[in-house]
Amino acid sequence: MKNIIFIFGTRPEIIKLAPVILELKKYPQDYNVIICNTEQQKELSNQTLAYFGLKADINLDCMRENQSLSSVQARILTSLDKVFQENSIDATIVQGDTMTVLCGALTSFYHKIPVFHVEAGLRSYDIYEPFPEEVMRQMTSRVAQLHFAPTEVNKKALLKEDISENKIYVVGNTVIDALFCLSDEVIENSRKFFEETNNIKIDDKLVLITAHRRENHGERIDRIIEAISYLAKKYENHTFVIPVHPNPNVKNKIHERLGHFSNIHLLTPLDYPYLVYLMKNAKLILTDSGGIQEEAPSFACPTLVMRYETERKEGIDAGVSKLVGADYDKILAESEKILSSTKENTRLKAQNPYGDGTASKQIENIIRKFFA
Repeated sequence: MKNIIFIFGTRPEIIKLAPVILELKKYPQDYNVIICNTEQQKELSNQTLAYFGLKADINLDCMRENQSLSSVQARILTSLDKVFQENSIDATIVQGDTMTVLCGALTSFYHKIPVFHVEAGLRSYDIYEPFPEEVMRQMTSRVAQLHFAPTEVNKKALLKEDISENKIYVVGNTVIDALFCLSDEVIENSRKFFEETNNIKIDDKLVLITAHRRENHGERIDRIIEAISYLAKKYENHTFVIPVHPNPNVKNKIHERLGHFSNIHLLTPLDYPYLVYLMKNAKLILTDSGGIQEEAPSFACPTLVMRYETERKEGIDAGVSKLVGADYDKILAESEKILSSTKENTRLKAQNPYGDGTASKQIENIIRKFFA
């Protein structure tokens, strides 16, 4: 039996790792799964774990208020070092490009434990867009033994960096697997949450907005808020839903400047199925999230990406998403193309370029062969 530790700390990591955890747990005779949560997003991560029926074996509580990137990295590294000293571990699985991912990979490397990187090979080639994630995923690639790339584009990026082809596997994105975990009962409970509990009308004039990335703080979030304000005034018959990120750099400004609109609903961060329900029913999505760029095409929803660079270029190339940055004029121009027409006429025709929902099964099979 192999002791496999999953290290994560944020909601997106859990959403994309949960299907892999559940797949490995199907074979208790082969894998002892250890779930380690650095709690980089403490409330969000634990909330999402519970949705998948999972619970962390190890919680590290690594975050502090107003901390620097250097201080949180030092804290996570020190905490993980203790975990590796106290547990026998055969492999580490990390996902994506967060501080937790980098620290998990580095700690494993220091203990000479193989690292398996889920969602490997995403690149923008601008070390400040997204910041600091671009550097973190590049550094993680240097120590990983298995690279689970979502697409051929990601594989080519890894090959370009002289990573051996026999270590790279194109499996699709596990986020698509996670979407298929939603039952009819969960969907119905989500409807009740919005329409009955929060009195939010879910119809064909729904706009979902998320904004939280570090590089969008400051003047950029100001421009994004101004654009949202204009759209809410012009399209009064549309419902705008914004799950507000808890970071005060974002939260305070959004509540102060958008809280008075009757057609804008400012919510606390949503449980995963509630967010999926909004994506499934949205006419338009405005986001700077990476995960939503991958998920939205499964629901044929047009997505405007409020970033100047994206490592998920497949969606741009396929025409399922568009880059608008934090550019006030671009956000308005592209949004109005969608909002001025009907939902039926603006549905995407292209298939989701990020996967078919079998990534987790492929990953388990590759891990099995690795140890064999």
